Amino acid sequence: MAVNSGESAYQRVARELRTAVLGGRFDDGSRLPTEAELADLHGVSRQTVRRAFQDLVAEGLVHRVRGRGTYPTRNAGRYLRRFGSVEDLMALSEDTRMVVLRPLRRRVDLDVAGRLRLETDTVHSVDFRRDHDGHPFCVTTVHLPPWVGARLDDVEELDREGAESAATVIGLLDRRLAHPVAEAEQSITAVAAPSEVVRDLGCAEEAPLLRVDRTYLDTRGAVVELATSHFLPEQYSYRLRLRRGAR
Repeated sequence: MAVNSGESAYQRVARELRTAVLGGRFDDGSRLPTEAELADLHGVSRQTVRRAFQDLVAEGLVHRVRGRGTYPTRNAGRYLRRFGSVEDLMALSEDTRMVVLRPLRRRVDLDVAGRLRLETDTVHSVDFRRDHDGHPFCVTTVHLPPWVGARLDDVEELDREGAESAATVIGLLDRRLAHPVAEAEQSITAVAAPSEVVRDLGCAEEAPLLRVDRTYLDTRGAVVELATSHFLPEQYSYRLRLRRGAR
């Protein structure tokens, strides 16, 4: 998961268009500005604008009609989040709310302890839902090694059921660790909603969800967090850039 080193011209145009679409600017079904109009507005080439549009089409935010222009996709105003760096994950606090379902607690879990690479079976866990504009879109369980969990024992955002905040667990951790979070390993699978997620997320029984498992490592390579999240698929967007290796 690479950390973004900068924003190119097409990414900037795409970001501003994305913000406008998600902000409801085109909810009346009106056409987005043309490539020529956007090129003049942003001082870029039409090719740059075309690539920005390609990003939004791939994300399902807009669709293009030959001879007519580009239009917002129906329901494009629903919350969508793209993740491409650890900073993106921490930035969830900018526009979402964390609602604690089961506070931070000590428990014994052999499987989780193995995934955290622990020699003991004891872990710290917290369950929460994340909302956007009052609508739930994700339920997450975070597991921590005991030495990491101890650093969050006095954090009010995690100590009681129903507690709400704009925090992210990884963001809270990053300020308390001697060695900061450096990278994350991730896997994504499609699953039928487990019974506990149905209850917490309010989705239908066995509804199709995206399960995302992330393991966070610090600058020493030590595992500091394991997060398992279940997302409503219509409200989650994931992007991966692949480059061809040198010959």
